[in-house]
Amino acid sequence: MSLASWMTSTSCSASMTQTSDDTFLSVAIQWLRFVFLSPCPQRALLSSIDILFLLILFLFAVQKLYSRFTSNGNSKLELDKPLIRISSRASLEITLWFKLTLSVTVLLAISYTIACILVFIRNTQLPWKLVDGLFWLVQAATHVVIAILISHEKRFEAFTHPKSLRTYWVVNFIVISLFSTSGIIRFVEEPKDASFRLDDIVSLISFPFSLFLLFIAIEGSTGIILTSEIEPFLNEENKIYEPPLIKSNVSGFASASVISKAFWLWINPLLNKGYKSPLKIDDVPTLSPEHRAERMSALFESKWPEPQEKSEHPVRTTLLLCFWKEMAFTAFLGVVRICVMFVGPMLVQSFVDITSGKRSSIYQGYYLVLILFIAKFVEALASHQFNFNCQKVGMLIRSTLLTSLYKKGLKLTCSARQEHGVGQIVNYMAVDAQLISDMMLLLHSLWMMPVQVSISLVLLYKYLGLAVITTMLGIIGILMFIIICIKNNNFFQFNVMMNRDTRMKSVNEMLNYMRVIKFQAWEEHFNNKIQSSRQSEFEWLTKFTYSIAANVVVMWSTPVIISTFTFGTAILLGVPLDAGTVFTATSTFKMLEEPIRSFPQSMLSLSQAMMSLGRLDKYMRSRELLDSVEREEGWDGATAVEVKDGAFSWDDDNGEEALKNIDLKIRKGELTAIVGTVGSGKSSLLASILGEMHKISGKVRVCGRTAYVAQTSWIQNGTIKENILYGLPMDRQRYKEVIRVCCLEKDLEMMEYGDQTEIGERGINLSGGQKQRIQLARAVYQDCDVYLLDDVFSAVDAHTGSEIFKECVRGSLKNKTILLVTHQVDFLHNVDLILVMRDGMIVQSGKYIDLLDSGMDFKALVVAHESSMELVEKGAILPGESSHIRSNSIKADPTYRESKGENISLDQPKSDKETSKLIQEEEKETGIVSPHIYKLYFTEAFGWWGVAVVVLLSLLWQVSLMAGDYWLAYETSEKRAMLFDPWLFIYVYTILGAVSILFILLRSFSFAILGLKTAKDFFTQILHSILHAPMSFFDTTPSGRILSRLSTDQTNVDFLIPLFVNMALAMYFTVLGIFIVTCQNAWPTVFLLIPLVWLNIWYRGYYLATARELTRLDSITKAPVIHHFSESISGVMTIRCFRMQEKFSEENVNRVNANLRNDFHNNGTNEWLGFRLELLGSFILCFSALFMIMLPSSVIKPENVGLSLSYGLSLNAVLFYAIYMSCLIENKMVSVERIKQFINIPSEAAWQIKDRLPPPNWPLHGNIEIKDLQVRYRPNTPLVLKGITLSIAGGKKIGVVGRTGSGKSTLIQVFFRLVEPSGGRITIDGIDISIFGLHDLRSRFGIIPQEPVLFEGTVRSNIDPIGQYTDEEIWKSLDRCQLKDIVASKPGKLDSLVVDNGENWSVGQRQLLCLGRVMLKSSRLLFMDEATASVDSHTDATIQKIIREDFATWTIISIAHRIPTVMDCDRVLVMDAGCAKEFDKPSSLLQKRSLFAALVQEYANRSAGI
Repeated sequence: MSLASWMTSTSCSASMTQTSDDTFLSVAIQWLRFVFLSPCPQRALLSSIDILFLLILFLFAVQKLYSRFTSNGNSKLELDKPLIRISSRASLEITLWFKLTLSVTVLLAISYTIACILVFIRNTQLPWKLVDGLFWLVQAATHVVIAILISHEKRFEAFTHPKSLRTYWVVNFIVISLFSTSGIIRFVEEPKDASFRLDDIVSLISFPFSLFLLFIAIEGSTGIILTSEIEPFLNEENKIYEPPLIKSNVSGFASASVISKAFWLWINPLLNKGYKSPLKIDDVPTLSPEHRAERMSALFESKWPEPQEKSEHPVRTTLLLCFWKEMAFTAFLGVVRICVMFVGPMLVQSFVDITSGKRSSIYQGYYLVLILFIAKFVEALASHQFNFNCQKVGMLIRSTLLTSLYKKGLKLTCSARQEHGVGQIVNYMAVDAQLISDMMLLLHSLWMMPVQVSISLVLLYKYLGLAVITTMLGIIGILMFIIICIKNNNFFQFNVMMNRDTRMKSVNEMLNYMRVIKFQAWEEHFNNKIQSSRQSEFEWLTKFTYSIAANVVVMWSTPVIISTFTFGTAILLGVPLDAGTVFTATSTFKMLEEPIRSFPQSMLSLSQAMMSLGRLDKYMRSRELLDSVEREEGWDGATAVEVKDGAFSWDDDNGEEALKNIDLKIRKGELTAIVGTVGSGKSSLLASILGEMHKISGKVRVCGRTAYVAQTSWIQNGTIKENILYGLPMDRQRYKEVIRVCCLEKDLEMMEYGDQTEIGERGINLSGGQKQRIQLARAVYQDCDVYLLDDVFSAVDAHTGSEIFKECVRGSLKNKTILLVTHQVDFLHNVDLILVMRDGMIVQSGKYIDLLDSGMDFKALVVAHESSMELVEKGAILPGESSHIRSNSIKADPTYRESKGENISLDQPKSDKETSKLIQEEEKETGIVSPHIYKLYFTEAFGWWGVAVVVLLSLLWQVSLMAGDYWLAYETSEKRAMLFDPWLFIYVYTILGAVSILFILLRSFSFAILGLKTAKDFFTQILHSILHAPMSFFDTTPSGRILSRLSTDQTNVDFLIPLFVNMALAMYFTVLGIFIVTCQNAWPTVFLLIPLVWLNIWYRGYYLATARELTRLDSITKAPVIHHFSESISGVMTIRCFRMQEKFSEENVNRVNANLRNDFHNNGTNEWLGFRLELLGSFILCFSALFMIMLPSSVIKPENVGLSLSYGLSLNAVLFYAIYMSCLIENKMVSVERIKQFINIPSEAAWQIKDRLPPPNWPLHGNIEIKDLQVRYRPNTPLVLKGITLSIAGGKKIGVVGRTGSGKSTLIQVFFRLVEPSGGRITIDGIDISIFGLHDLRSRFGIIPQEPVLFEGTVRSNIDPIGQYTDEEIWKSLDRCQLKDIVASKPGKLDSLVVDNGENWSVGQRQLLCLGRVMLKSSRLLFMDEATASVDSHTDATIQKIIREDFATWTIISIAHRIPTVMDCDRVLVMDAGCAKEFDKPSSLLQKRSLFAALVQEYANRSAGI
C-alpha cells in the first residue's frame, strides 16, 4: 500500500500495511510507521495518555477527600492541602512565566473545543466523525482540567509543577510532533486531499504551544515567586550559596521571561548602552545568582569524589556530575536542529517539479515556501540556543575550575607547589581551564555527526540508490584521514603546550627578577633562553599549523570529492541524473560539509581538553598540607608551643629529614631566640611549628592564634594601610600604636600620600627594611597569641632594629609568646630562652649566661660577634663628654628625629588619591579596532603582496567551485537530456573539482605560512621591547599584564587569528557566490540585496560596539585573576598562618565573577547577532524561492532553480558565519592591539653603542666623582636623591649607612643606570658613565643585591649563567664564599638542583651564592647592598675578611646595617632622606657630634639599653 493511502485512511487495522512477500524487518518498519503516523492509532495513543493523566488526577483527588473524612480534627487542614507541593509563605508575586503557562493552556483548550465543534458539523462519515469528535473533546477536557490545576497552584503557593503534569507535557509534545509530521507529509504527498485539513491545521497550531509547555516541563518552575524574602525560590542545588545582590545591576537574564531568553531580548539594554558610548566595567551587569563563581565552587566541592572512591579522573567525573542536566538540554537542542536542517534538501525536488509545470495545486508552491521558512526559523533558533547554552555551560565550567584551582593552590604542600611551579599553575588557569570551557561548544559534534551522516545517506539513497555506497565509503575514507590527522595533532599540540609551559616559566622567572637581571646585564642570556624555548615551541606549532591546514583542505574539499565519486558511480550503475536529483544530492553533500568539518575540530578540542583534564587531575590530586599541629585556642596551662620527638621533612614522601630530634617547650609570654649558622634549620623550625612541613614523627602543639613574619617579605599590591589592616576593621588608636612601634612614622611622613601610598607588585617600590616593617606591622595589628618572627632585623639599620626590639618585641608584644630567629647576638642578653641549631637539630638551649659557660656552638657565635665589635667598642669609648653628645645626637638632629604621630598622614591622606597610584589602570583602547592594527597584522610578514596572494587564491577557489556547479546545471537541463554524454560530464566535473582542490590547498598553506611568520615576528618584537624596557615599567606594571600578553594574546596570534581570517575570507567569497547565483536566476532578489547589505552592516556595527568593548574588558579582567593567584601562591605560608584562606578565596571569586560577566554577556551578544542574521538570510532565501515559483517557466529553468536552492539553502548559515567570523577577528585583533601596546614601550638607553665602547681595562683605578646628583623615579614625583656630591678615591672601601628608605639602594641603582639621573652626573676614572651603552657599563661592575635571587636550574647555572668560567674557577669561588662543603656534600655537586626562587636553599645560603657570582667577575668596582644581612656574625666576619684580602685593590661601595661591617671601611657615607649628611673616615666621624657616632653608640649600647 502506498504511503499516501494509509496516511489518509481512517482505518485502525495494521493488516492493510502488509503484503505477503514482505520481510520481517520491512513489516516491523511499516507497522511502526502505521502506529505513529496513521490518523486512527495516533488519536487512540493521545486519547489514552489524556485519560490516564485524568485518572491519576482523579485518584489524587479521591485520596485527599478520603483523608478529610478519616482524619481526626484536622479535616479542614488536610482538605486545603493541594495535589502538589505547597509552601506556608504568604507574600507572593505572579510572573509572566505563570501567566504565559496559563494563557497557552487556555488557548489550547479553546482550540480543541473549536475543532470538536467543527468536526461534528462537517459532512463526514458517521463512525469517523464520532471518533474524531470524541478525540478533540477529550483533548479539550484535559486542557480545561490542566488550566484549573494551574490556577490551583496559584492559590496554594506552589513553586514547581507536579511531576505528573510535567511528564504529561513531555509525552504530549512527542505525540503532537507526530501529528504535525503526519500533517506535513499528507500536505506534500496529497495536497488535494482535504479530509484531514482541519485536523492538520489544529495540530500545526498546537505544536509551538506544546514546545513551549515542554520548556515549562523541563524548567519545572510555576512562575510564582516570593516577594517577602531577598532570595527567590530555588531548588535544593540552587540553595548552596546565594549572596545578596544589587537587583538593578544583575544581568537581565536572571529575571528574563521565556520569550526574552529565547530571542535574547534581555541583552538589548546592554547593546543599546554600548552602541551609544563605549562600555565601562561598571556598565556590565553582574552574573545571575545561579551562575556566580561562589555557587559553582560550592557545587564542585559537593560533587567531588570521596577519597575511598579512588577516582582516576576526579575533575572529569565531578564536572559531569555538576553539569549533566545542562549538557542533556543542549543535546536536546541539537536533536531539534538536526530534525529541521534536512527539510530544505528534501524540498528541492518539489521546487524543481513545480517550475517544470508538475504542480498539483496553485497553492502548492506557497505552502512549500511557508514550510521552508518555518524550518529555517526553527533551525536558526535551535542552532543559536544550542550555541549559547553550550557556551554558558563552558563558562560555568571555567568559573568552577578557576575557583577550585585557586583553593587547591592554598592547600598544596611545599614540595607539591615546587613540583608544579607558579608559571605552570598560571597556565592551568589561563590556558587549560579555557580549553575545557571551549570544548563544550564542539562536544556534541561527536554524536551529532554520525546522526547527520546517517540521515544524509538515507536521503541520498532515495535519489541515487546504491550509488550511496560510494558516498559512504568516501565519508569513511575522509574520517580515517581525519583520525590519523587528529592523532598527529594531539602529539603536536601536546608538545606545543609543554614547550609553552617551559617558555612561560622562563618568562615568569624573568619578570620576577628583572632588577637582578638588569644589574648583571643578563638580558641577552634570558633572551636566548626564552627564544630557545620559543623556537622549540614554534617548531611544533609549525607542524601543528600545517596539519590543521591539511585538515582544512580535506574538509572544504569533501563535497567536491564525494559528489564526483558518487555521480561517477551513479553513471556506472545507470541511475538517471536530472536537475532535481543532482541538486538535492549537492545540497545534501553541502549539509555533510558542516558535520564532517566540525567533527575533527571537536575531536581536536576534545583531545586538547582531555590533556588539560589530565594535567588538572594531577594538580588537583597533589598532596595537600595536613594540619599536623594540635591547636588549642584557649589559654589553659603554661605551655604555648611544644614539640616532642619531632622529625620533619620538606619532601612529602618521607624524604631527607630537614629537622630531627626536635624537643622544645616554650612557656606562654616567653621570648625565645633561635640562632645558628647559615643553613642550620632555623627557618625550617618555624615552618614546622606553623605546620608547613611534612611531619615524619613526633607531636606539635600550639596554644592560641599564630602570626608569622617571613624572612623574605611578602607584600600585596595595594596601599600600605590595606597591607597592615589585612582584612581587619580599622581601630585608629591601635593602628597608630602599631605604626609607632614598627618605626613606620617617619617613612609615612616622607611619602607624599602617607599610608594611602600604593605598593607595587611584590613591594617593588619599597626598600627591604620598609617591606619588613610593614609585614611586621601587619602581624602586630592582628593581635595574635604566638608570634614567629624570621630574622626581622636583617633588613633594618641598627637604630631602627633597637627601636623595634624595645618598642615592639619587648613593648607591644611583651605578654605574647615570641619565637625570634635572629643573627643579632646583641639582643640575646634580653631573651628568656635561646635555642642553638646545627644541621637541623637543637644542639643547645637555655639562658644566655648558661649557654656561654657551656662553650660549643653558641660560644663560637658570640666570640665571632665580639671580635667584630672590637672596633666598634674602640670608636664608642672616647674621652670627655663626647659620649653624652653621641647618645643624644639622634634627638638633636631634626632630620633624624622620630615623629611621634602628631603630623603623620594617617588621618588626613592627601586629597588627590588617584595620583598616589603606582599601578595605574591598564590601558584600554575604545571604539573600533584601528585599521592600522589590521594593516600591522596583515602586512607584517610579506607586506601587501602576501595579502594580495591569499585574496586572489580565495577568489579563484570560489570561481572554480561555481564553475563545477554551473556545469552540473548545464548538463542536467531538459534540453541537454538527449545529448547527455555521461563520461564527458564526469570528466569535466572531475577536472573542475581538482582545480578547486588545488586552489584551496594553496590558499590554506599560504595562510599558514603568513600566520606563522607574523606570530614569530610579533613574539620577537614584544620580547625585545620588554627586555629593553626601563625598570620603572616593571615597577608600575603587574606581571599578570605582561604574562597575559605573552600567553593568551600570543596564542591568539599564533593560531586562532590566521585560522579565523582564512575561514572569514572563504565565507565572504561564498556569500558573494550565493548572491550571484541566486540573483541571476531569481532577478527580483536583487532589489532585496541593498536593504540586506545595509541591515547586515548596521547589525554588525550595532553588535560590534558592545562586543568589542566586552572582549577588551574580558582581556583586562583576566590579568587580575592571574596576578592575584601568583601573589597568593608566593605568600601562602603567611595566608595560612593567619587563617585568611577564606578571605583570599572570596577575593578570587570576586575577580572571577568580574571577568566572567564580560564573557557571559559577550556570548549573549554573539547569539543575538547570529539569530537575527540567520533570520535575514532565511527571508532572502524564501523570497527568492517565492520569486522562482511566481516567475513563468519560460523565464526560469528547473535546473537553475535547483542550482539556486542548493546555494541558497546555506545562505543563512554562511551569511551569519561570514559576519560572525569578521566580528570574531575584530575581537581577537584586540590581542594584536594589546601586544602592540607593549611593543611600543619607551626603551631604556641602548645596550651597546659601537663608537662609545669603554676602554678594555676600564675602570682601571675606580676613582668616582658624583656631582650634584638628583634622582626621581618618575616624572612629577618627589626627588629621591637630592643633590649628592662626593669624591671617592680608587681602591677605597666605602660604607653607606642610614635609615631604611634614606636612598642607599637608589644610589646604587643610579650607578647601574636602572634609574637615570634627573640632574648631575657620575664619572668613573674621569669618564661620564652616561655616555656608555647599558650593558657595557653594567658588565664592568660587580653587585650583590639586597634580595638574594636564585634562578631555577643548577648551582652552576646560577653562579655562572653565561657559562664563561671553568669548574675549577667555580669551585674556588664557592670555597671563598663558604659554600664549597655544602655544595660538595650534595649528590649533584655543581649540578645540584635549585628550584624556583631557590626555595630549597636558606636565605643565607642564597646570599652566599650571590657573593660567589661576584667573586668570579674580575671587576674593579663592587657594590654590596646589605650582602651579609641574612648570615650570622661568624660567617659575616669570614666574608669581610675574604673581601679585604681578595678585593684589596677594588673600589667597594657597601650598604650595611651592621656597624662592624662598615667600621673597617676607609670612609663612611651617612644618608638620610635622600641627602648625603656625612662623608668621612669612621675615626673622624666618631670624634664629632655626628649621626654616625650616634649610630655606633646605639649599636654598641643597644643590648644594655633594652
